[in-house]
Amino acid sequence: MMKVVWITGASSGLGYSTAKTLVRAGYTVVCGARSFEGQEGESETGYRLPLDVRDEKSCDAFCCRAREKFGAPWALVNAAGVLTLGACEQYAARELKDVLDTNFLGGVRMTQRVLADMRAQGAGRIVNFSSINGLLGIPFQGAYVASKHAIEGFSECLAAEVAPFGVQVMLVEPGDHQGGSQRCRRHAAAQEADGSPYAATYASTIAAIAHDEANGLNPDRLGEKVVRALGRKHMPMRLRVASLSQHFATVIHDVLPFRLFMHILVSYYYKGVKKEPAQRAGSTR
Repeated sequence: MMKVVWITGASSGLGYSTAKTLVRAGYTVVCGARSFEGQEGESETGYRLPLDVRDEKSCDAFCCRAREKFGAPWALVNAAGVLTLGACEQYAARELKDVLDTNFLGGVRMTQRVLADMRAQGAGRIVNFSSINGLLGIPFQGAYVASKHAIEGFSECLAAEVAPFGVQVMLVEPGDHQGGSQRCRRHAAAQEADGSPYAATYASTIAAIAHDEANGLNPDRLGEKVVRALGRKHMPMRLRVASLSQHFATVIHDVLPFRLFMHILVSYYYKGVKKEPAQRAGSTR
């Protein structure tokens, strides 16, 4: 019998590429996404079911229907994610909540719904999509970075807890990849309004991010690496798929004094932006 894999966030980006590769590798794939509403059925990414990982009832409905059709999952791949770009100072609470609810809590909800099955089977696999940004911070990605750091910590705790039941956990840490869906890349409302004190550095950072993604790695190669690792007897705890420069960035983040690392980071993202003169509190200028 073919092993059953459930995957979230399968309508675009790295989730889509991973789901396609899982199907080609012979797994029985049940794929979920918000945009699959009214589209239940077979597709190139597996059997589609609507899924909003932010919603408890939607998660319950997905799990119930998937079990009804294909039985309990052997593996769960949590790939659903959104990115809202903005200054930490200017995020609205709802914007922060939406990113954390999708990227972090969505994976927690789905994980909690499959572990009883996996314990009963005495085996199972949880794959959580983190990011290079789960290891270091990038300007104007505070909400996303926070969600990925949360995934990193949660997954380490989870791995220790479920190991006695034969369940393995793997973190996937992608760097920049081509072809991401723009509907999953948003701008905080405050950043699109006039008069933001961060306007110049924000514009420079967005240009750098766009350049890096346009010149990023092939998402299909990432899908292949994830599926290959999933099929190993012992999955690695971390699967980092990134450029050499991004691998290097994670190393110097840990070994350099933070002030020096930050200088390197902002020099890259704030190219050509003049430093604003400091203003004393209470200035009337």
